[in-house]
Amino acid sequence: MLSLWRRTRPWVRVVAVVLLVAVAATGGYWSGHRGTAAEAAAPEPTTTAVAASLSTIQQSVSASGTLTPAVQEEVSFAVSGTVTSVDVAAGDTVAAGQQLATVDTLQLDAALLQARADLAAAQAALSDAQDASDGSDSAVAQVAALAAKVEVAQTAVTDAETDRAGATLTAPVAGLLTTADLAVGDAVTGTSGGTASGTGSGGTGTGATSGTAGSTSTTTTSSAPFVIVGTDAWQVDVTVDEADVALLAVGNQVEITPDGATETVYGTVGEIGLLSTSSGGVAAYPVTVDVTGSPEGLHDGQSAEVAIVYERRTDVLTVPAAAVTTVDGQTVVTQEGADGATATTAVTVGETSGTLVEITEGLAEGDEVLVTAVTRRATGTEDDSDAAEQGQLPGGGGMPDFSQLPGGVPGGQAPGGTDG
Repeated sequence: MLSLWRRTRPWVRVVAVVLLVAVAATGGYWSGHRGTAAEAAAPEPTTTAVAASLSTIQQSVSASGTLTPAVQEEVSFAVSGTVTSVDVAAGDTVAAGQQLATVDTLQLDAALLQARADLAAAQAALSDAQDASDGSDSAVAQVAALAAKVEVAQTAVTDAETDRAGATLTAPVAGLLTTADLAVGDAVTGTSGGTASGTGSGGTGTGATSGTAGSTSTTTTSSAPFVIVGTDAWQVDVTVDEADVALLAVGNQVEITPDGATETVYGTVGEIGLLSTSSGGVAAYPVTVDVTGSPEGLHDGQSAEVAIVYERRTDVLTVPAAAVTTVDGQTVVTQEGADGATATTAVTVGETSGTLVEITEGLAEGDEVLVTAVTRRATGTEDDSDAAEQGQLPGGGGMPDFSQLPGGVPGGQAPGGTDG
């Protein structure tokens, strides 16, 4: 090996030496650098004094649910007829009392005229009987019978007038019209109670006018020709486990976080269901949360997280939960004396809320306790990264310039004089 080394050209020996030095420097640097990084990554505890202070502490039950409109009305004709106009379309925003559609009034007008004629005849007969009455039992009975007929006739007139007014269908509430399934020429057959069926180019369906405001049941697909959803009032339907529902009451305040929202929305518990459902052997009860006010940006079907606050107390003495530890079965906090020495103080804790814990005995407002936090320092330097990206050796050294080696190896050529 020694004789071979001596027979090697001088510039080759220089290159080998330089490369060995570079590799050794690199290995030594990275070995030292990795050791330094490992030391820098070690946790670094810091201790801070925090004063016990009066806070508002609250207890809550968390749940998730879906936003639904508090008002949803299915609107149908309660009278029979042929549709003569449809004044709205799905997607329109309507006001309470706004006209939606009309049916022809030919039969309704005839029925009203007949009812009024019957009433006039009954009133005339009653008047004649009263004038001819001689006070006998038969005369008195006849007058009473005719008076009853007048009442019946008057009721018929009232019903006929109601039907005549029902030829114009109006919105019972303000909101978004989500369904408008009628067209001019459709025939609708109404019945008392508001049910209606319709056939024609607008579609076929049967439905009933009914309000679902405040309902906690799942809304089914409506067959009514018009459906109006309110956009000013919202609800969140959630389920709460049996263990937690006993803590709640109607009127509890609720903090609501809709999916994608940046601000908290507030509400109150409006209803707690009495019938439970079971999932995995755990009973859960439906709870309806009424959103307070008319916040913007909410939409039907939007998921939301809720925190139902069942207890809130003010002026509660608290310290950070991280300041409280257990030593030999006793709950303590650490305090610093005037001489700089630390000592533990026994305390009695109450409820925990977030990162705060209630102190019921052992401390007073303003007393300072020590809180130790562990942080992790940075694990590298920007200079080393830049050097690596620029092809330099760690520590600022560049790669060796082989063009300056003994023997005059020209740049751009490989040893031996051939082009690279």
